[in-house]
Amino acid sequence: MMRCPNCNGKDIGKIGTQNYYCWTCFIEMNVDQDKLTVHQVEADGSLSSLDDLFSEDERKIEW
Repeated sequence: MMRCPNCNGKDIGKIGTQNYYCWTCFIEMNVDQDKLTVHQVEADGSLSSLDDLFSEDERKIEW
């Protein structure tokens, strides 16, 4: 099962082909070659990257 790299939660929803959303901490994740790119959804709907807050190991997909 996939876990959120931010909160380690399991409440992940699929919102697109390779896009997921954490309902616990409200971040969006995209799968890119067995690695997650992590984004915060801003008030205007834009996305801000959070990748610099996580190491490569933390962003590896754990199904």
